[in-house]
Formats: sequence, C-alpha cells, structure tokens
Amino acid sequence: MAKLDTRAIGLDGGLKFIRWLTGAEHLHYGYWPGIDVNAGNFGRAQEAYTAKLFEQLPKEPCRILDIGGGAGETAKKLLALGHSVDIVVPSALLAERCRANAAGATVHEMGFEQYAGAGPFDLCLFSESYQYIPLEIGLARCLELLSPNGQVVIADCFRREGVTFENDVQRVGGGHPIQRFRETLAGLPLKTIHEEDITSAVAPSVEIEQELFNVIGYTLGRIDEELEAKRPFQRSVLNRLWRVLTSARTRTRLDQRLNQRTRTAEAFGAYNHYLIMRLKRSA
Repeated sequence: MAKLDTRAIGLDGGLKFIRWLTGAEHLHYGYWPGIDVNAGNFGRAQEAYTAKLFEQLPKEPCRILDIGGGAGETAKKLLALGHSVDIVVPSALLAERCRANAAGATVHEMGFEQYAGAGPFDLCLFSESYQYIPLEIGLARCLELLSPNGQVVIADCFRREGVTFENDVQRVGGGHPIQRFRETLAGLPLKTIHEEDITSAVAPSVEIEQELFNVIGYTLGRIDEELEAKRPFQRSVLNRLWRVLTSARTRTRLDQRLNQRTRTAEAFGAYNHYLIMRLKRSA
C-alpha cells in the first residue's frame, strides 16, 4: 500500500488557505510592529516582513539564488526590482507555484543539498528555509556558488541555547541551535555585516495560527457534543476506533494544538531567536 504524502497534503491545504486569507501565497511569518494583531491583517504583516527582508538586498540589480523559495511570491518581487532569480525548491507542488507566480525565474525542483547549478550568484537568500538544510552544508555550499563579493542573507528561527522540551510539549518555532550555528559560521570565511533580532516582531504570527486551530478544535468539540447527546452509540464506536488508530501521545499533542494555547508569542520568544542577518566573504 502506498504511503500517504502528508507533507504534500499539508502544503496544498496551507497554500489554498493562505491564498484565501490574504490573496497571496506567502509561506512566512508576518512582521507586526504598528499592525493590529488579527487574522484580517496577516497579509499586511507578511508584506511588511518582505519589506523588512528586502532592506538587506543590494540596491542594484543582481543575480540571486532564492533557496527554498516557497511558492515564488518573494521571487516575483525580486524580479519586479530587476534582479535575475534562480529558485531552488524541494517539491513538485512548490515548483509549480513558483513557475506560476514568478514566471521570469529559473526553477530548480530539488533540495539545496542536491543543487548542482552554476554560479556565480551575487546573493544567496534563505527566507525561513535555512533551518531545513544541514548546518555543515548550507553556508559551505553558498561559498561555492557566490561571486567574490557575494553575500548571504538569512531570515529564520534559531533555537535558544539550553532549550529543552518535555516529551509532549508542542515545540513552537524551530531551527538550528544558535550556538552550533555560531560555531559553524566562525569556521567559515564569512563575516557578519548585519544582524538583527526580530523575535518579538514576528512572534504574534504564532498566535494567529493558534487561533485558527482553536476554531477547528471548537468546531470538532461541538460535533462531539451533538453526537454524545443525540447519537451516543455511534459516538462511542467512533471514539473507540479513534483510540485504536492513534497513540496516547498523538491524542495529547492534537488536544494541545486544537484545544489549548501552548503555542503563544511568549513561548515562541522563550524557545527561539528569529534573526535577519547579512553575511559577506571575509577573504
């Protein structure tokens, strides 16, 4: 029996939802300073995030490698500014959306680890994609692809030093441990020319997501109440089947996601740094 591709299902559903909510297909956090935190403003916050990210780009048109380029929304804006863009994305679904949204870009459907394209690039860009690439590969591979004066821009989560989790606690955020990243960077011919911690500015995005799941959880709870009151036998059968098909850990984590508020801006800030940084060859 073929294995279900839950990743593709999640991406497809997520893209359709975010397009319905915002009219675009951004797959990144929002940047919230000066913006009321509610779902109706999520698209506006995502546009503010892109503007913040673009502060780190060269002013003159250049050749950019957009690594993990999502659905191509960032590349579309880069093209409009006159840049030449190559996109590396690991899935057929994202590659299809990149070709539709950023028609002038060259799209490579593969992981960055497998990318064998030719440089030189003036800029390697990671927008919430650096965390998915092994530390020993990401920046080292960029150095092979960059022009002599090339730069790397990273906007992503990093785990705070010393963070640990209980087995059943939702791990809001993610990314490489910050200390391991610093150690990796120190061993490479790259220097940091800009670094900014914007954790508190992006953290409200987590609460928008949590509110969506709470709405789903409330709806499922109401269905369960109706079944218990009016179809108790059918509800009992479904409940037993659910317990047979799922582990106690899975049920606990789903209850946290759907019915509790463990994924908060405060929890995100306690576990993560969200950094925007620009790196340049040092030799």
